[in-house]
Amino acid sequence: MDLRDPARQGASFQLHVTPRAWRPSLSRDPEGRLRVAVTEAPEKGRAYDALRKTLAKALGVAPSRLDLVHGATGRIKVFRLPRTSPACLHLA
Repeated sequence: MDLRDPARQGASFQLHVTPRAWRPSLSRDPEGRLRVAVTEAPEKGRAYDALRKTLAKALGVAPSRLDLVHGATGRIKVFRLPRTSPACLHLA
């Protein structure tokens, strides 16, 4: 699933995470929420790292650009793409 269109600065993404899945996947449920399945277990941050990499790849951004806003220990998480300051845009 490609999410590059909604990947704008300041955009937020609410998603439901399923750790220890049989295979990794990224989809939308009937309500339109993102569902991400990762094969890693939720131990020592492995599932979180896999989730962040999967979401970043779908958005076309680096994993370091995603900020976790809500849900550090839960299955429902909210990530945000931070706004880039105008000074940083001149460096690119």
